[in-house]
Amino acid sequence: MKALWIVCLKELRELSRDRRTLFLALVMGPLLVPALMIGMLTLAQKRAQSQTEKPLEIVIVGADRAPELVKWLAGEGISRKTITGDPDAAIRDQDEDVYLRIGDDYATQWTTGTPALVEIVHDSTRQDSGIPVRRIETALQRYGQQVGALRLLARGINPAVAAPLLPTRKDLSTPEARNKGFAMAFLPYLLILSSFLGGAHLIVDTTAGERERQSLEPLLATPAPRGALVSGKVVAASVVGLLALLLTLLALKIGAMLVPDMASLMDVSVLAIGKMLLILVPMLLIGTALLTYIAAGAKSVKEAQSYMPVLMLLPIVPSILLMVSPVRTQLWQYAVPFLAQNQMLLNVIRGEAVAPLAWLVYFGAGLGLAALLWFAATRRYHQEQLAISA
Repeated sequence: MKALWIVCLKELRELSRDRRTLFLALVMGPLLVPALMIGMLTLAQKRAQSQTEKPLEIVIVGADRAPELVKWLAGEGISRKTITGDPDAAIRDQDEDVYLRIGDDYATQWTTGTPALVEIVHDSTRQDSGIPVRRIETALQRYGQQVGALRLLARGINPAVAAPLLPTRKDLSTPEARNKGFAMAFLPYLLILSSFLGGAHLIVDTTAGERERQSLEPLLATPAPRGALVSGKVVAASVVGLLALLLTLLALKIGAMLVPDMASLMDVSVLAIGKMLLILVPMLLIGTALLTYIAAGAKSVKEAQSYMPVLMLLPIVPSILLMVSPVRTQLWQYAVPFLAQNQMLLNVIRGEAVAPLAWLVYFGAGLGLAALLWFAATRRYHQEQLAISA
């Protein structure tokens, strides 16, 4: 145990001398995630607010066929504008987000009382068109309801007769969960990635870096047990990763407090920050032990860093799977790496309680996997070719 702490303090002391690496690990990393998260949330909020409140100008093809509709839309803040050329080409070229096409038989259909065709043309793959399309759809629905009610009244019929059902919604989600939809899409991945690779700078330097500098063989020749050598490196990297993670969460809290209305979008209470930190500790240990195992077998820093792109993709796999095939939360999910962290963080962000059994399964599986990878990294340092090829 004494050898372990000697190695740990040695690695931390050497890291403190490398100002650039220390700056990247404890300053750039913790600041990058909050800045990125707060920036995206603020930008999305302002963009949605501006698109919702500002007057909307759209192209209306066949506007002369429905002058009353065009006039009513103008009263709703949706005015007509003209363009030269094909409106479909303008949509494809991203010059226009959406346009309205009045059917050729609109006047005849309107006179006979049959549904008149009004087509909203847009590109669904472009997110910019989402809010304008919803505004136009809502306006057209209100116009159709008003005209339908007036037609029934003109015939002496109560408009309520045409509406035998009154569908309503009762949303059981909490206000916090509704306001944090955008945050829930990105925050878990960013936090998991930060914890998973939080000690990467130190681990790569103390494993592959030592082999490249040919300083590994003298270290292995010392009387210290190789398990203590590996564990000292893992503990040192975990300390750095934990400190970086704590600074990341504190920076997220401070940044959210400084930005107006951010408190309504994200839960940055002390309790929530503490839960997030507790959830991410097993992932920090898993990432540190796994990277130690991988980097210990690399002969150079460059070779060890070549694995980083693959490791960075692992935390996003659960998010993609849940987007493609949403599943109901079950107990077994808390035992699956990355998916478990994603589910736990979502529960904290949504302000939902986690069952004690789920916590037990989560920590049992997470810490068990970390211990297994730790043991594998230790066994790798018992291979004699590690020193021979250094």
